[in-house]
Amino acid sequence: MSGRESPRVIARIAGIIGRMSIADWLTGRRQHVVRLPDRIEELRGPAQGTIVLPRYMSFPGLRECDVTDDATRRTVYGIVLTQGQRNDVARYLNPDLLRADWPHIEGVLDPKLRAACERRFRLTDDTAEGPDDPSEAAPEPAEALALRFRRIRDYL
Repeated sequence: MSGRESPRVIARIAGIIGRMSIADWLTGRRQHVVRLPDRIEELRGPAQGTIVLPRYMSFPGLRECDVTDDATRRTVYGIVLTQGQRNDVARYLNPDLLRADWPHIEGVLDPKLRAACERRFRLTDDTAEGPDDPSEAAPEPAEALALRFRRIRDYL
């Protein structure tokens, strides 16, 4: 803005900015669709072992992740989906684990990112059934995962 804009232009810009999320304000931030691989088959993350996130994506105390630990993996997958670029998403996320974790991750993601992931990776299945054995332990609910994200954010 040059400082010479009319009140009408300023009001229009303020209206647009008011609807933007904080993630959209970040410098160098790309749209969700651009940052996701085209198909879930392009994801090649490990199904077991440890992944080490690069410093630009890691939080203090959460740089390494044993992908067999469900709670930690879900947190890291949320971080990679939220902060990672296209090659990060492809490198660190495993397609089978992402499908299994999606019901627990989707609730804490930005709605636009969640919709982009569901479209791009076809993660929603309306015909999905519950577990065969009702005695199986229930996975970590989305609220608990959201609380973990908030604690990490508040720690920073």
